[in-house]
Amino acid sequence: MAKLYFYYSTMNAGKSTALLQASHNYEERGMRTLLYTAQLDTRDGGRIRSRIGIEREARHFDPAVDLFRDISAEHQRAAVACVLVDESQFLTQAQVRQLGGVVDEHNIPVLCYGLRTDFRGELFPGSAQLLGWADNLV
Repeated sequence: MAKLYFYYSTMNAGKSTALLQASHNYEERGMRTLLYTAQLDTRDGGRIRSRIGIEREARHFDPAVDLFRDISAEHQRAAVACVLVDESQFLTQAQVRQLGGVVDEHNIPVLCYGLRTDFRGELFPGSAQLLGWADNLV
């Protein structure tokens, strides 16, 4: 049974590296993954990049993107084994629920990686939703 995971940590803790490793592990077994990163994160031109030098192209999300619809269309085109979301603190409440729908309706695991709080110790909106909706918190 698929689950919604939220992996949260501080900056420079290796979240993007862990995400890329997880994607590689699926792909090494011939399974297709979808990677997403926040549109507003323009540091790497829409790529997920680890400080140790590994990187991958990623789809973008902003508040207008319906992740359930996007992932469903891709899954219909070719089976998706796992969805991985970087910078998940920037997800909206609706998008977190859409990802929950991907898990429940398509039985696809969704792994979200992001910050829990900002520099003032306040929860990011996406992180707050993930803390409430995720099946597993790491």
